[in-house]
Amino acid sequence: METLSAAFRDVIKEAVARSRADVKITEDNVYQPGNGEIRPLLDKIVESLALPGSGISGMENIRELHRLLKEGHSCLFLLEHYSNLDLSLFDSFLRSEEGGVPIADALVAVAGMKLNEDNPVVAAFASAYTRIVICPSRSLQGLDPEKDKEELIRSAVINRAATRALIRIKKKGGLVLVFPSGTRYRPGDPSTKRGVREIDSYIRLFDYMCPVAINGEVLHIRPGDMMDDFVSQDLVRFTAGPVLDCPAFREEVRLKAEKAGVEDKKQAVVDAIMELLEGLHAEGERQKPQAPTTAPP
Repeated sequence: METLSAAFRDVIKEAVARSRADVKITEDNVYQPGNGEIRPLLDKIVESLALPGSGISGMENIRELHRLLKEGHSCLFLLEHYSNLDLSLFDSFLRSEEGGVPIADALVAVAGMKLNEDNPVVAAFASAYTRIVICPSRSLQGLDPEKDKEELIRSAVINRAATRALIRIKKKGGLVLVFPSGTRYRPGDPSTKRGVREIDSYIRLFDYMCPVAINGEVLHIRPGDMMDDFVSQDLVRFTAGPVLDCPAFREEVRLKAEKAGVEDKKQAVVDAIMELLEGLHAEGERQKPQAPTTAPP
């Protein structure tokens, strides 16, 4: 298999040329509007790698979430996370569905600042989509309170600004998309499929949510950054579950946790979300048509 950088060299070169991405995140630029000049380039990659039959199952649930959004409710997508092309695939598939364009246009993804700061090519790709940039808790693990004090202060400032931006976007009718695991799944490392506690705060802030599983991979994670990942063709299906009432879901899980003597109720809520996603993933795997995985032409 080829790496992403080798397979799509010309597309990458054009994306960098069109990029206006901020490569240094501050409290003043955590909200990043999508660059419409770059998205068509990523659509080309999706079209090259996603085999016929790829798309979205449960589109009726997504339309229901969008209906609630238009009625003035705050709404949230919770997606499994396997690669840095997950958002590109989801956005592209949405736009190909009947009535999907306004849904895709409303998407605002929550993304880690590593996508902006580590590699200008990755930053160019990420900038295709509207995002709120945060400093994920996973990136702060292992930092020393004294030696890394400056970085910890900067992260706190950025995350406070991101929370303010999230509230503004929620009020303006943005359809927020979050990856509850906070990182891409790494085969053999089950900890990367465990949801992060902060997701409980997102659920607390929103009215309705829709969990979405992903089956099929066209970008395979390797050491290094996104450009070093291997690409392959595959049949990719997103499976959208039923729309859930956030307050009711959260209250039910917390009550069960309390009765079971579970102290960390935030993590209990997130664990319940990950169980939902795992169930949807299994359902998607059962329903997914079989397709050979081959290198792109």
